[in-house]
Amino acid sequence: MRALAAEASKLASLPAVWIAMAAGVLVPGVVAAITASSTRGAIERGAATVAGADTGYQELAFGVVGAIILGVVAISSEHFTESAESGGGRQITTSLTAVPSRLRFLLAKVAAVAIAGAVLAIIASGATMGVIHVVLGEHAPAMGADDVPRLAGVVCYWVCTALLASGITVLTRHGVVPLAVLIANTSVVSVTYLLTKITPLANYLPDMAGVRMFIRRLPGSTAEISPLTGGLVMTAWVAVLLVVAAISFTRRDA
Repeated sequence: MRALAAEASKLASLPAVWIAMAAGVLVPGVVAAITASSTRGAIERGAATVAGADTGYQELAFGVVGAIILGVVAISSEHFTESAESGGGRQITTSLTAVPSRLRFLLAKVAAVAIAGAVLAIIASGATMGVIHVVLGEHAPAMGADDVPRLAGVVCYWVCTALLASGITVLTRHGVVPLAVLIANTSVVSVTYLLTKITPLANYLPDMAGVRMFIRRLPGSTAEISPLTGGLVMTAWVAVLLVVAAISFTRRDA
């Protein structure tokens, strides 16, 4: 618990983590406001009758960029070399001095990322759905019992994505490459989505499977994957990656 508390405290002290939190809330919220305004205009013109079933949830899929930044920064900050005035050292040296067991240190780090990712996802989900209902008003989709497991799926997806980002960063020891690749794949050009056009097996890549936990209709996809299956597949990817990252971290020099 002491190691977890220490890692949580370190996360809270990183400016980049607060940027991640802001991005995680603002990105889906702003996109939701734009989408909802467009949808309301279409409804008022008679071009549409109701908002889509995935309104709000699609925006939360884009907002996961905040979880990516969180996962990457949590690990890459340990390997950042301080200025000469500060001694030119790295945080990882101090961290492993305080917690000699590398496995325990990594578990505490991963747990802190998971908790922060869950909190971020809950806040972002509430803010995004709030924006949808404010903008659409009476045209907003009614929230029902079906939305509870879907919102839980959003939280699970964000947490798993943050952990994937952390695992990749453990292997690379640098934040630039995983940050650029993961954000680009999420918000610019989804390579994994394009791969589904080539082979249906790409639907079982972590992000493509994970979104099935809360997205009902994935445009252009004919694969039938249940929310439970999608969650299990993404969790399996995360577990394997974290095991590989832990083995690498415990066996190589800091």
